[in-house]
Amino acid sequence: MTMKAAYITECGPPQNIQYGDLERPDATGTQVLVKVGAVSLNPVDTYIRNGANYWELPNPFVVGCDLAGTVEAVGEEVSRFVIGDRVWGTNQGLLGRQGTFAEYCSVDQDWLYPIPAGISENDAAACSLVGVTAHLGLFRDAKIQAGETIFVHGGTGGVGSMVLQMAKRAGARVIATAGSDEKAERCRALGADVVINYNTENELQAILQAAPQGIDVFWETLREPNIEDIVSVMKDRGRIVIMAGRDARPEFPVGPFYVKCLQLFGFVMFKASADELRACADDINTWLADGSLKAQISHTLPLSEAARAHQLQENNTLGKEGTIAGKIVLNP
Repeated sequence: MTMKAAYITECGPPQNIQYGDLERPDATGTQVLVKVGAVSLNPVDTYIRNGANYWELPNPFVVGCDLAGTVEAVGEEVSRFVIGDRVWGTNQGLLGRQGTFAEYCSVDQDWLYPIPAGISENDAAACSLVGVTAHLGLFRDAKIQAGETIFVHGGTGGVGSMVLQMAKRAGARVIATAGSDEKAERCRALGADVVINYNTENELQAILQAAPQGIDVFWETLREPNIEDIVSVMKDRGRIVIMAGRDARPEFPVGPFYVKCLQLFGFVMFKASADELRACADDINTWLADGSLKAQISHTLPLSEAARAHQLQENNTLGKEGTIAGKIVLNP
């Protein structure tokens, strides 16, 4: 039995993505076969497609990490889900696992979570990888507390919009950046207390004006982080979270860093354990259900336009075009 899928047989540019028929996977053991309703695109998907891998890819390789859909079949050892359940998940297409950009996807039950009633598959997919990334950095690592001040670069970005909303949910004061008045307004709508337009304001001066006592948690999304500048605005015992910059080799201000008793966290979500991700998913589901966390979707496309979606994402991640505010979601 075949299915439509977006896949590659060779790493390279977006046009390497083919859309066509592949063999439909089965569900055996602890695997769940999901009839995919929505997938979302992440920058890491474009890096993997382009060949930045630490592991061998299946061939053909279905691209994509995130999915939401309905359980079509379950393996004989599955205990968490039954046929007909609505589920979402992430962490596919990584560490040698097959990806999600297809009509059907076979996923181990440990990487799937129920979709709350009233939440669409598009919204669930759009919050998946970016949601667990934000949760891990904020709560497992930085341990953000109510009343603290957090700064996030790019408050309307995929991860940035999740960080902004989750930090507000935790009772923090949020300072965010945006590159346009329209994006600044969206940051405020998501709950940002202060928004800095990095195209018209001096960022460091604006941060110190908004937080003269310093920043407790600094969330860095830029691919070329300036550690010197970050450390300069931190409060004593502050925490810095870095989630991008595979090729970055910035100078490190050791003296000011240790004198301020700072902590620096770097992480990738796909190295988190199944239990860690499930703890994230439980909170994300609660917050989606009560309305305190909202998906940010910039573009919705058919799965057949996966190559175009990858080009659009790459133009924004690498080319800094600024034409995406939120996630690209695709539907089979």
